[in-house]
Amino acid sequence: QVQLVESGGGLVQAGGSLRLSCAASGRTFSNYAMGWFRQAPEKERAFVARINWSGAITDYADSVKGRFTISRDNAKNTVYLQMNSLKPEDTAVYYCAAFTGSNYYSTKSYNYWGQGTQVTVSS
Repeated sequence: QVQLVESGGGLVQAGGSLRLSCAASGRTFSNYAMGWFRQAPEKERAFVARINWSGAITDYADSVKGRFTISRDNAKNTVYLQMNSLKPEDTAVYYCAAFTGSNYYSTKSYNYWGQGTQVTVSS
């Protein structure tokens, strides 16, 4: 079992920045690739970014590429999502998740999820 707790969400104006954190406990954090997803009202949960176990490999949704950066600190059992140049369309609940499957872009490949943190970007 892996327990995940997100933090860092909030209300920000368009063009601003936020850094989300996801603290892990339970099984060895460094064993897992990690992902960030987001879910806007009345929309399906969507892939945002992922990072491999060491932090050497990252991948992003086209909609956030160049604006968001995923990173991790295995010594602190934490994964981060730095979000810059935020847009109103980035408004969503953001979730971190531990990868246990075969498809990084599918929610079905992540068995462990946090409770989510709300990000609201005003125009």
